[in-house]
Amino acid sequence: MSDLLLDAAALAALSAGAALVVDCRHDLGDPEAGTRAYAAGHVPGAVHAHLDRDLSDLSRRAEGLGRHPLPAASAFIGRLSHWGWRPGLPVVAYDAHAGAIGAARLWWMLRLLGQPAAVLDGGWSAWAAAGLPQQRETPAPRTPRPAALVFTRDFDSHAIVDTPELERSIRDGSVCIVDARAPERYRGEVEPIDPKAGHIPGARNRPFAHNLDAGGRFKPPAQLRAEWQALLGGTDPARVVHSCGSGVSACHNLLAMELAGLAGSRLYAPSWSGWVSDARRAVEAG
Repeated sequence: MSDLLLDAAALAALSAGAALVVDCRHDLGDPEAGTRAYAAGHVPGAVHAHLDRDLSDLSRRAEGLGRHPLPAASAFIGRLSHWGWRPGLPVVAYDAHAGAIGAARLWWMLRLLGQPAAVLDGGWSAWAAAGLPQQRETPAPRTPRPAALVFTRDFDSHAIVDTPELERSIRDGSVCIVDARAPERYRGEVEPIDPKAGHIPGARNRPFAHNLDAGGRFKPPAQLRAEWQALLGGTDPARVVHSCGSGVSACHNLLAMELAGLAGSRLYAPSWSGWVSDARRAVEAG
């Protein structure tokens, strides 16, 4: 077990109050599916984070920031405090399945604030398969903790790549872009969500599902390291920029690189949906 991943048994063994547990289940095709799933059963004491409302600020879509723009750090900290979080309290995030894309997004956002977080390996599926307790009641709303309210740190801007920086980096060849979407979307054969198909020029493809074993858990660190090094061909992790459709599943690849001991990569948060918001930008297919 690493400090980035927690298995179901280890989560169940945590003492009450040792961590804030956050249910991040979400379905991009049915935005309220995660809320319904949470109501039907969740890890005891867990709160629910809605990707659109809690981990994004959809009012900023018109700014070319993609389908899931990051919220202001202050708004995110406020949401955490209403869930009962305080600075330094570890967070354990889980998703509906092994993909853990929403959980990885929350993990990454907390990392941007320098706060401890881990992902439940195997997600809700692993918890349910282990026959561990489930709860249907929603925790009562909590009064924001004063210690959390005075926590005013901003997101680490060095870990985020914006569009102007990415355009400059593509021109001078200083980055290696890794696209986490499914191969057929990367190749431009299908595009079910965004207005244009294809990928950012020069991007390589590493579907986030490739980080998982046949049982739906993350592959061992040594295997992840070998696979990522083969893809990157000796590229310094600090030059790696992750992308996907809207800055969510790319966090899964970022987490996988951290598990592999390849720290320092960054995220192009607007991702493909932000890139194609300007029709003048070049795209590649195939």
